[in-house]
Amino acid sequence: MKSGKYIIGMTVLLFASCGQQYHAEKTVKAFIEANAENPELLSDREFADLGTTRYVNDSLIHLMRHRGAELFKKGISYPEKHSDDLFYLRMSYVRGTDTLQNTFYLNQELTEVVAFK
Repeated sequence: MKSGKYIIGMTVLLFASCGQQYHAEKTVKAFIEANAENPELLSDREFADLGTTRYVNDSLIHLMRHRGAELFKKGISYPEKHSDDLFYLRMSYVRGTDTLQNTFYLNQELTEVVAFK
C-alpha cells in the first residue's frame, strides 16, 4: 500500500517537473525569436535541466540586462518586478561553426525572461 502511494506521488512529481521544463523552454524560445539579431541562424538548440536560484540579486540582474549578449538586440524590455527566487535555463546552440551557450533567468511563473547572460 505504501509503495503504491509512493509510486503515484513520484509519477505526479515527474509530470509536474516535465511540464515546468516544457513551459520554460517555450518561454525562452519566444524570447529568442523576439530578441535575437538573427534567430534563424541559431541551430541545434539544446536545453539543460531547469534549475532554481536565490543568488541572483537586483544588481546582478541590472548588470546582465546592461551587458546583454553579442547575438541579441540592444534595448530589450524586461518585466519590472521579479521575485527573489528565479528559475534558470541554460541553452547551447550552434551559430556558424561556433557552439555557444546562454543562461536565461525566468520569473516564478515561467512566463517571462527576467535577465540572461
